[in-house]
Amino acid sequence: MTSHHTHHPDHPAGPDDDYRVGEPLADTRAPGGPVEERWDRRRFEAKLVNPANRRKHTVLVVGTGLAGGAAGATLAEQGYRVVQFCYQDSPRRAHSIAAQGGINAAKNYRNDGDSVRRLFHDTVKGGDFRARESNVHRLAEVSGAIIDQCVAQGVPFAREYGGLLDTRSFGGVQVSRTFYARGQTGQQLLLGAYQALSRQIAAGNVEMHPRTEMLDLLVVDGRARGIVARDLVTGRVGTYVGDAVVLATGGYGNVFRLSTNAKNSNATAVWRAHRRGAYFANPCFTQIHPTCIPRSGDHQSKLTLMSESLRNDGRIWVPAAAGDTRPPGDIPEDERDYYLERRYPAYGNLVPRDIASRAAKQVCDEGRGVGPGGQGVHLDFADAIARLGRRAVAEKYGNLFEMYERITAEDPYRVPMRIYPAIHYTMGGLWVDYDLQTTVPGLFAIGEANFSDHGANRLGASALMQGLADGYFVLPVTLGDFLARHPHEEIATGHPAVTDTVRSVTDRLDTLLGNDGDRTPDSFHRELGELLWEECGMSRNETGLRKALDRIPELRAEFWRRIRVPGGGEQLNQYLEQANRVADHLELAELMCRDALHRAESCGGHFREESRTPDGEAERRDEEYSYVAAWEFAGSGRSPVLHRETLAFEHVHPTKRSYA
Repeated sequence: MTSHHTHHPDHPAGPDDDYRVGEPLADTRAPGGPVEERWDRRRFEAKLVNPANRRKHTVLVVGTGLAGGAAGATLAEQGYRVVQFCYQDSPRRAHSIAAQGGINAAKNYRNDGDSVRRLFHDTVKGGDFRARESNVHRLAEVSGAIIDQCVAQGVPFAREYGGLLDTRSFGGVQVSRTFYARGQTGQQLLLGAYQALSRQIAAGNVEMHPRTEMLDLLVVDGRARGIVARDLVTGRVGTYVGDAVVLATGGYGNVFRLSTNAKNSNATAVWRAHRRGAYFANPCFTQIHPTCIPRSGDHQSKLTLMSESLRNDGRIWVPAAAGDTRPPGDIPEDERDYYLERRYPAYGNLVPRDIASRAAKQVCDEGRGVGPGGQGVHLDFADAIARLGRRAVAEKYGNLFEMYERITAEDPYRVPMRIYPAIHYTMGGLWVDYDLQTTVPGLFAIGEANFSDHGANRLGASALMQGLADGYFVLPVTLGDFLARHPHEEIATGHPAVTDTVRSVTDRLDTLLGNDGDRTPDSFHRELGELLWEECGMSRNETGLRKALDRIPELRAEFWRRIRVPGGGEQLNQYLEQANRVADHLELAELMCRDALHRAESCGGHFREESRTPDGEAERRDEEYSYVAAWEFAGSGRSPVLHRETLAFEHVHPTKRSYA
């Protein structure tokens, strides 16, 4: 059965649609009843593994960021044998360390009206009503426990004069619920998880494999039982087996090449799992962060994020007149346009990221952008310095100001920062049920690797909240339930599923190394990234998406014909690492564009130019698109299969998302 993207699933497809529609998808693990009671009910109904039996179970955890580090430490603390992997030289170098601004929690320390219910409401609304209520409410419920856990670990959150933990505001909310450690929140939280993990490594409960990259998933008799991984130093390809596999490998923003992600952040683990049967949900939901240092030239390999926390005190503006190239200090107040404060007075500079990003693009498209090429807007702290004093501003944002000055050679205490939107977070990811289990039994995905909590747009400071919630509090319950309900047998060393998977990995590596081409991996990555940014970036339209869907298969065929990877496989070879990842990006990019084309509405980070209100804002089409789009891999060269999970809103009813 096939479906045109503007028709009901039972209607025939149009001639240009290249996907099939499969059976509807349901989250069978989500309990019924009042949303406030579902997580308690799920925990009580979960079967337990007694402490003496836990040491008999081996769990593989791929990734050591906030989600993976928290999961590995907690599972080992419970008594399971954990085998963990990261491609960095140390678990503490995971990309979570780059998160700057803070972590949300509904503790209401400011007594400003916050609550679990309000955090739940803000998150569903901020995601433009494309997230599950059950998952989001659970996230809001455990948020307070995350702060308690991290304080107990010694995370040095900022404190007020009276000793209470300090909070600040972030985009999309009108309360102050974001806990922070200056501009180093991700680093401090990661160090907390890392010390817990290190304790278990020293105790012999976690077997840690750094500098090791997962290249495929072992599925035996329909169940995830291990991974195939490559030692990045020696090149050795090995297999690791266990009773369950947890992917905590982050997002896929680097498919665009220029993003705020670390260069080694990649989609290989989740994409290979997708090819082995795990559905991929909402791949077109990618987030553009509004507060990034603008691109400065073709020499850049990545972009640098400036924390959203800066929008607490910084004011965003552009010249009121197009073509005004005067220095910012020479432009008087009445000739400036504080466009977010003008258009969204209730939230001002703290509107959600998707709205702030599109607004910045709009004023730059009008010819009012600043800096080289007119691709920037001012983030100005003059008023804050006059109101609070330079010392107070430095205490809150000093390391961010220093980082900006080192990169741009401009002093933000004296002249406004220049910022512009950039690819940042990905709300899409592997489809998981309420237990965080994918469509492959025994395979779990946590943190940014799954799709579950943020809908079409992530509110700032919610990534750290989700990663730690999944790792510390959710997965240890649901994974134990799976192990208790699914006894297993040992896998024979020469099992055909294992040998076949290893052979497919080594054949692929040999093909990359043996190809006598003339193009580098980065040249393909650059071309793909520019194509995606133009056609599937801040705004999308049918013509551009069809253009991308025509070009990507051609580029993929050219990749396998012309790629050249110098060096060998039995050594450190970063060209081989990159080529392997770009090959996956070339497949994932096509699915992203396919998903963006079929979803002919605007919501959150997905802005279809054909679906907008008369005043230019995003316009959802709830009657047609209130669902999760979960894509099934049907084989190389075959059309993917779309499964729809209908979203039901019982407590936060979809309305026009207004921040005016």
